[in-house]
Amino acid sequence: MAFRAFFSALGINAPEADTVPARTDVHPGEELPLRVAVRGGGADVQVDRLTVELVIRVEECEPAETGWAAPQVLASVELGSFTLAAKEERTFEGSVAIPWEMPLTHALGRGLKGARCALRTTMAIDNAVDPGDFDEIAVHARPVQDAMFQAFADLGFRFAEAEVKKHYRNHQRTQKLAYCQELEFGFPSSYNRQSQLEMTVITARPDSVEVIPGSIGSFLFTADELDVAAWTSWLDDFCRSHWSA
Repeated sequence: MAFRAFFSALGINAPEADTVPARTDVHPGEELPLRVAVRGGGADVQVDRLTVELVIRVEECEPAETGWAAPQVLASVELGSFTLAAKEERTFEGSVAIPWEMPLTHALGRGLKGARCALRTTMAIDNAVDPGDFDEIAVHARPVQDAMFQAFADLGFRFAEAEVKKHYRNHQRTQKLAYCQELEFGFPSSYNRQSQLEMTVITARPDSVEVIPGSIGSFLFTADELDVAAWTSWLDDFCRSHWSA
């Protein structure tokens, strides 16, 4: 899986950058190695900056409901500046850290509607920055997050959509990113509720999970205590304490 960024402003013989990640399936908290192959065009150029960015889809930044036109940067690796001779070939090695509270694109092995993530390479030459091209990658849930999705499913909830919002929901002071992911689930009939439950789960550290159900408080757990049974029991008790069955 590779993608290529071309500089049309420099003509058909423009330099090109080809980025290949070590894998396209990742989990929060991992390091993603990558290799960028750069090839010179028809003339020597000064590359001011070569950057690989980890970008996500953020709901309020997109002009269309399913848009993917204004990705937001979560992490990046700078690969330096250099002179690139005509037809010269260079290879750069680097890695991008996947944040612990990285928004998910997949849970229980399935894609989540509304969630997108990609690597984007940009190369700046003579103050002109190529906007880059994407290769999407899949961010899979950690076991504690998969356990939550399984609990929702076992209780009869229907997953609707995952939306990344650009705001803080830092009740327990665990959030580190300026973005958080809201997971929307449709209630089963047993809870006598017609609307959806919006669940925000912040996992900024490997050992803790902050759960924010809608606008009703915030709950902090250790990751080790939340298996499927614990998630199911807590979620069922929470819903029944707030909505009549």
